[in-house]
Amino acid sequence: MTAESRQKSLEEGAPARALAPPPVLYGFLLLLALMFAVSYAVGSAAGPVSPGMSGSSDSGVVSPDSGGGGTGGGQDGMDGMD
Repeated sequence: MTAESRQKSLEEGAPARALAPPPVLYGFLLLLALMFAVSYAVGSAAGPVSPGMSGSSDSGVVSPDSGGGGTGGGQDGMDGMD
């Protein structure tokens, strides 16, 4: 193989190689997927954050904005604090 043919074969393969993502990107994406899988598994094993947060079931919990008989806003004991 002569130097001219060797250089020509390298130039022909260059555009296809230039369009391919670097191998480090594949490693990063694999690590990202692995971290997501581990965090999902840990979250599933831990269960719900607090009682009554198991989905869309209505357990009778009154939310602060539903007007559950409060004084109409503000914090108790904060009268006159401007």
